[in-house]
Amino acid sequence: MPFPHELVAAVADCQLLAAQMRLERAAGRAWIDSTARRRAESLVAHARECSPFYRDLYRELAPDAVLEDLPPVRKHALMARFDDWATDRRVNRRDLERFLADADNIGQPYQRGWTVWTSSGTTGEPGIFVQDASAMSVYDALIMAQADLREWGPREIGRWARAGGGGALVVATGAPYPAIAAWRRLARLNPALAGDAYPITLPQRELVAALNRNPPAFLSTYPTMALLLALERNARRLAIEPAAIWCGGECLSPFAREAIEQAFDCRVHDEYGAAECFAIGSACSLGAMHCHADWAILEPVDRDARPVPPGAASHTVLLTNLANRLQPIIRYDLGDSIRVLPEPCACGSPLPIVEVQGRSDDVIALDAPGGGTVAIVPLALEAVVEGVLGAVPFQVVAAGSRELRLRWRHRGEGAPSTRSRERCRRALRDYLSSQGLPDVRVIEDALEPAVDARSGKLRRVLAAAP
Repeated sequence: MPFPHELVAAVADCQLLAAQMRLERAAGRAWIDSTARRRAESLVAHARECSPFYRDLYRELAPDAVLEDLPPVRKHALMARFDDWATDRRVNRRDLERFLADADNIGQPYQRGWTVWTSSGTTGEPGIFVQDASAMSVYDALIMAQADLREWGPREIGRWARAGGGGALVVATGAPYPAIAAWRRLARLNPALAGDAYPITLPQRELVAALNRNPPAFLSTYPTMALLLALERNARRLAIEPAAIWCGGECLSPFAREAIEQAFDCRVHDEYGAAECFAIGSACSLGAMHCHADWAILEPVDRDARPVPPGAASHTVLLTNLANRLQPIIRYDLGDSIRVLPEPCACGSPLPIVEVQGRSDDVIALDAPGGGTVAIVPLALEAVVEGVLGAVPFQVVAAGSRELRLRWRHRGEGAPSTRSRERCRRALRDYLSSQGLPDVRVIEDALEPAVDARSGKLRRVLAAAP
C-alpha cells in the first residue's frame, strides 16, 4: 500500500491536540503543576456531584478539601460498588460483563462510544475500566506529544512510507486488555494507521514469518518480546525495518533498550501506562521516563499512605487520572513502587522524571530436544493460563530448564476446579509443544501464589522458585 494522503488527515486532530500540549508545556513546570491542580479540583467536584461512591466517600470532608486531604481508594472498593462509581448511571457492571464476554466486542464502542477494557489482576483482583471519547483523545495526544514525529528524518519517513504507514502489535489478544482494545479502536477509527495484531502466544517462527510477509511501519509490543525479536533480527531471520518501536506493559531495562535499538537501528519509545490510566508517562530520547504531570498526578507514598521525599522509593503510588471524568480515578492505589527525581532532565522537558518498578516477570529459558534453549516471554505464558482460568491469582515457576510448576489457590475464592487445573496444564503443554518444547513437564506446585514483598504485585512468571 503506498503512503496514503488520508493518513495525514487521520492524525490531524491528534497532532493538533499534541501540538497544543507541547506549546502549553513550554510554559514550564509551574504552569504544568497549576494546570493539574485546577483539573484535579474540577474532577473532584464532578465526582462529588455525579458519582454516588465518591459522594459517600467524601461526605464528611469540607467542600474545599484539597487533593491530599482525600482518602485513597483501592480497586476492591471500586469494584464492590461498581455501578455507583461512574458519573453516568448507564454504566452497569452486569451489562458490561455481558458485553466483554463476546471477544468480538474487544475495542468496539460501548453505549455512547465508550472504550472498555480490563486489568490483568496482578494485584490479585481484575478490574473493569470505562473511558469516554474525550479521555481516549487525551491518551492518544499524550503519546504523540512525547514521541514527537517532527524529529523524524529522511530515514524514518522513508521506512514509514515503504511499509505503508501501518503497524504491528504483538500482545495478549484473547481478553479485552488495554493494548488490544486500544489497537482495535484505532483500526476502527483510522484504518490507514492500523496493521496486524498478533497473539503473544504465536510460535516465534510463525511470528517472524508473518512479520516478514507484511513488514510494519512501526512495531508495538512488550519489552521482553521486542528483545527476542531483536535477537531474530541479529540472526537475520527477521528482515523488518520499522521506523520506530513502542514498548509497554513491562519494565524496559537500559540493556534491553540498547539491544533493541541497535538491532533495528531505530528509536524505542517506552510508555508507562495502566488499565486505570492508559498514558501515565513516556520516556524521552535519553531514556528517562517522564510523567504526563498535566494529565496524571502521581503521589509516591509509604505503607501508611504518607508522602515520601523526592528521590526516595515509594511503597506504592496514588494515581489521579485527570482525563477520565466518566469513571473517576482519584488517589487510587496503583501498587507500583516509584521514585520521583528532584532534578530536571537533560533533555529539557519540564515534566518530572519517574523511575518505575512495575511488572517484572521473568523470561523463561527451556531446553529444546535437539539441543540449545528456547526463550519464552512471560506474558505468553500468562495469556495461556488466563485463557483457561480467567483472572485468578496464579504463578508459573520454572524448576530447572525442563519443568514448569503451576501455583494457584488450593481452596476458597479464586481456587480453580480440578477440571480447570487439568485444562490449564494441558493448554500449557500444547503451547510449549508449539514452541518446539514437547518434553517440558508441567506439574502443580504445593505452594500457593504470593505477592512480591516489595511491589505488592503478583509476579506471575518466575525463572526460579524463591
